[in-house]
Amino acid sequence: MIFLIFVAIMKLKILLFSILTIVSPIVAGATDTPETPDIKPLTLDATSEGLPVVSNDSIQLISGNEEITVDSITPQKLNIVQKVINYFNNTNKPKPEKKLDFSFIGGPAYANDTKLSVGILGAALYKSIPFDSLTPQSNATLYSEFSITGFYLVGIKGDHIGPKDNYRVNYKVYFESFPNKFWGIGYDDGRNDANETKYLQLSASLHASFQWRLARGLYLGPSVDFSYVKASRADDYVLWRGEDLRTLNYGLGFDLSYDTRDVITNSYSGVYVLFQQRFYPRFLKNHYAFSSSEFTFNYYHKAWKGAVFAGQVHGTITYGNTPWSQLPSLGGSRCMRGYYEGRYRDKCEADITLELRQHIYRRSSAVAWIGAGSIAPKPSEFTMRHLLPNFGVGYRWEFKKRMNVRLDVGFGKGERGFVFNINEAF
Repeated sequence: MIFLIFVAIMKLKILLFSILTIVSPIVAGATDTPETPDIKPLTLDATSEGLPVVSNDSIQLISGNEEITVDSITPQKLNIVQKVINYFNNTNKPKPEKKLDFSFIGGPAYANDTKLSVGILGAALYKSIPFDSLTPQSNATLYSEFSITGFYLVGIKGDHIGPKDNYRVNYKVYFESFPNKFWGIGYDDGRNDANETKYLQLSASLHASFQWRLARGLYLGPSVDFSYVKASRADDYVLWRGEDLRTLNYGLGFDLSYDTRDVITNSYSGVYVLFQQRFYPRFLKNHYAFSSSEFTFNYYHKAWKGAVFAGQVHGTITYGNTPWSQLPSLGGSRCMRGYYEGRYRDKCEADITLELRQHIYRRSSAVAWIGAGSIAPKPSEFTMRHLLPNFGVGYRWEFKKRMNVRLDVGFGKGERGFVFNINEAF
């Protein structure tokens, strides 16, 4: 394409030169202006290396004393490997001309609970009003994973930001079949390795909230929550303590947030405070009536060149007859990475994480974190004796602008685990 444009430009120059050559004597003879200087034909130094000379039928490349004539130019065709490399080389480049910037990535992954698997992640960036500088960018993530253990997960999550950030819609929907493990309820049950019980967990979940902007950075609005969980194929159900193995929960509530983050998906500065209140009453056909309150505080600060310090304080308290499937727990891809998700579960949970994120080279970054967390049946029963440490390191690759694919390895008290996911943990 570049060569064709070059040929067209050179031919246009030759055409203009011909017209000027014919017209200039006539114009000079018809006016009293000084005689126009002779226009010399375009020439190229024969000693120039690789300079093109354009004729009507070919392109000549002069190299030293030799002339190479190319009668036709054929664009180079890329093989499949080159196409893949070219695709990923451009995924993180801003595309302001596009209303929807969507890319996907896939590959193998490994985790202690799911073993070897294949994950496919898709990420989309867009604006509710295209090309509007006053409207922040929305994001959506499509994720799926399939494992040799029979595990599979399909879901979508995102943050839709309305025109000029007047409202926000946060959502997460997923379905999974997971060969899971259960240790019981409470710290003592979780610490007992002999309690490990394998079972198959089927889950379907929907969480969504709609928040209006009350003031700059302050948002409030209603939320809905639905979850279905079923446990089957367990060796023994004694650890469930007679609770229903199949739970269906409908919840209503509200979200109150304060957000000054520069970018939601990968923040360099700002704070994010979120309070979520959920109610699961009996009149909504809940067999287990309970409520939950969840608090999150995130802080981001640029430390030095290429470095960001991030911190998170998080906690959840449930009241009433909370079913086993809805008990707050530690572990997973978000908090206390490295612990088996759900091993430690109880009516209350709290955790804190401090993380340093350092850009290394081009699209590569690294992180290191330390943290701690615990569970308890009541807020007043949290003790230092039940404190669980957590630390780990991770690698980041910028899949899209300010949106990373991450690989983390976390360590805890007698445990370690791997996490492959998109976007930061918090």
